[in-house]
Amino acid sequence: MNPRHAPLFLCAAFLSATSGAQVPAPANTPAAASEFTTCLNTLRAPARAVGVSDATFTQHTQGLQPDMSVIDKLNFQPEFRTAIWDYLAGLVDDQRVAEGTAMLAQHADTLARVSERFGVDPATVVAVWGVESNFGQTFGKSPLVQSLGTLSCFGRRQAYFRTELYATLRILQAGHIAPERLVGSWAGAFGHTQFMPSTFERLAVDFDGDGKANLMDSTPDALASTANFLAKAGWQTGQPWGFEVKLPSGFNTSNEGRRTKRTMDDWAARGVRRVDGSALPAMGSAGLLTPAGPQGPAFLVLRNFDAIYSYNAAESYGLAIAHLSDRLRGGGPFVTPWPTDDPGLSRAERREVQTLLIARGHDIGEVDGMLGDKSRVAIRAEQTRMGQEATGRAGQKLLKALRGG
Repeated sequence: MNPRHAPLFLCAAFLSATSGAQVPAPANTPAAASEFTTCLNTLRAPARAVGVSDATFTQHTQGLQPDMSVIDKLNFQPEFRTAIWDYLAGLVDDQRVAEGTAMLAQHADTLARVSERFGVDPATVVAVWGVESNFGQTFGKSPLVQSLGTLSCFGRRQAYFRTELYATLRILQAGHIAPERLVGSWAGAFGHTQFMPSTFERLAVDFDGDGKANLMDSTPDALASTANFLAKAGWQTGQPWGFEVKLPSGFNTSNEGRRTKRTMDDWAARGVRRVDGSALPAMGSAGLLTPAGPQGPAFLVLRNFDAIYSYNAAESYGLAIAHLSDRLRGGGPFVTPWPTDDPGLSRAERREVQTLLIARGHDIGEVDGMLGDKSRVAIRAEQTRMGQEATGRAGQKLLKALRGG
């Protein structure tokens, strides 16, 4: 969970895996370093006013240098819209389902206790864990004090990032996490399930009983804190997030959405059925979600979807968590196909694309499934060579063409 509220089907996990900055970052010049030091000195008194001791402030900011690359990322605008089928293909694939299933088994006892205390089912908690940090494999590498300090002194939203910086310093002051371990995303999210520092202070839980809430090094703390977040966001125990439905021909989806809740009787009267054709269940009110329009998969979403949405305010993100949780319970892919003749690629298929690009002489860096700038430049070159539209997008058509040589 970041301050990301990321646009157009781009949550932080996906954005970092697919995109690079397009505008050169301000340089780490002596002038920038001097301005940074001056700015930090002005933050000492406000930090003291919100509970950060002078000793803590000095310990963690003295000699600190700015990381101007975070300003680059703050100002980043995606160069093209990422389709929902690309987004979900990269976040909910067979590999993540298999790893998530293994995590459910490995941490069954902890998850059972978490569920009993907070009322959130294990599959949903593990789905958040998988999307946010790939089950603890991808935390981010930016030292929080440095990145948040830089964002507090340069660029947009300085007031917001100062609040997060002060929260970070209080976390260190309380001894929850060792300074060298407090690293995360460029914007300050950290730990197994990527809490912002202010969210940590409100909702982090010491579940392993060691006196600290450590989202970096304690899986029990991270899983319980995630469940606590969802519970506080209004999670309703025993209720689903929603389900896929089938719309009648010609159904008008205008003015419908997640927030426009109608009773199940209302939806049934308008001809909406579960995707298998069965009647709608009697379980409160729901909104209609059609992320690719009325021709693609459609979903009735209930209050628990709203709780997931609050974790990162993007409906595509909420659908990824919801769908992964269903897959972890043994469910299958969506029944209705996405309205495209060029579906998205799983992470394994993205790595295969990168391997094939390298074999054709392109320098795209590490084969990691993250289709960033270098990969997209190479993809455009290959698309041009093969007579395809040079979009820079990797889909099934490109993969098949590269496989065929």
